[in-house]
Amino acid sequence: MIKDVETDKKTDEKTNIETAAETDATGTMPGERMERADAAIRTMDYAASTVRTVSWTVQKADGISVKPAQEQDSCIQERKNRNRGQQLTIEQFLREKGCSHHVLTHLKRTDHGILKNGEWAYANQPLNTGDVVTVRVEETENSDQISAVPLPLSIVYEDEDVLVVDKPCNMPVHPSMGNHENTLANAVMYYYAEQERRFVFRCITRLDRDTTGLVLIAKNALSGAILSSQSSKRQVHREYLAVTEGILPEEGSIDAPIARWQDSPLMRCVDYEHGERAVTHYQRLGVYQMPDEIYEEFFQSRNLSGLQSDAGAAGCASKEMSLANVHLETGRTHQIRVHMKSIGHPLPGDFLYNPDSVCEFVPRQMLHAHRLTFAHPITGEPLVFESKMPPDMRRLLEIYQKLKTK
Repeated sequence: MIKDVETDKKTDEKTNIETAAETDATGTMPGERMERADAAIRTMDYAASTVRTVSWTVQKADGISVKPAQEQDSCIQERKNRNRGQQLTIEQFLREKGCSHHVLTHLKRTDHGILKNGEWAYANQPLNTGDVVTVRVEETENSDQISAVPLPLSIVYEDEDVLVVDKPCNMPVHPSMGNHENTLANAVMYYYAEQERRFVFRCITRLDRDTTGLVLIAKNALSGAILSSQSSKRQVHREYLAVTEGILPEEGSIDAPIARWQDSPLMRCVDYEHGERAVTHYQRLGVYQMPDEIYEEFFQSRNLSGLQSDAGAAGCASKEMSLANVHLETGRTHQIRVHMKSIGHPLPGDFLYNPDSVCEFVPRQMLHAHRLTFAHPITGEPLVFESKMPPDMRRLLEIYQKLKTK
């Protein structure tokens, strides 16, 4: 199943609340919208808990397929080893589905949290092929520490368990120091506050502040646990469009560990001694070269005599650019940006790793998460979502002419 951002955008209020970003000259919301937001948030204090009920049919109950390496408790593991080859228990079945220890504990403590063929059941009860296991996840929590703020929110897909959004640039995913009311989390909390429903912000795939594209969010604790399990097993796949400086090789893989740069809380670097394994695969989609007349005009208009005479424009004048499709095997912080710099092809507009390239028409790193693939946490249905290249990346490439390459 493939979803395209451009064709799937709806105009109804549920899937497009971009108009909610309007503010007055003082930076505050119009009075009527403020009152609606406040009323919604006040209602949240008294709203009933949200409940997600899911049923699965047992396809195979003979034998235990949970791998020993997945078990953390040695006593539990010994018991599993003794019972290996016997009937699957409800707990083992739910663990295979991706339920975390936290979710299992919650289900055990919830009235009728676990049902077997419609009857309240204990987690250690054995299962037979054809049995129906039903779980009832009740949530009373809310991400109260995240303010609900009316910000642009482009929803690509939504159902009871997952939310996929297309994040713009200049928007962090989570609140942090200096970024308390301008994040994707603020926008999502406002979206659900207007619906008067509790919501815990669980982001499965994260993007840097100025990286655009698809972000996956879990809508409840059960889907959050299962999607987190998929992510840890590298079953959530993301592909990016990246513009790099210079002529990138046709394809390649970068296997270089990444660590913090010195004592910086933000910057990363390739560090073969202290870094964590990081692998990036790329395929070049095209090579672009700025025409000589545009190249000369660009510098003459700024009274520049050479590439290094103005650090703010030097990188912008790189005569060749490459467009690449990038796939991550691992997910380290700033991985694509650090890896591309390490092979001599930094991203234009990257203020951290290629600061000289930041200029008027390349104000941010040219990186876009354009494809997201994963299995639905409940149904197992393969889901594929795609987002077209954003306007600023298209404009940059339009300045250049695409070269014919083998």
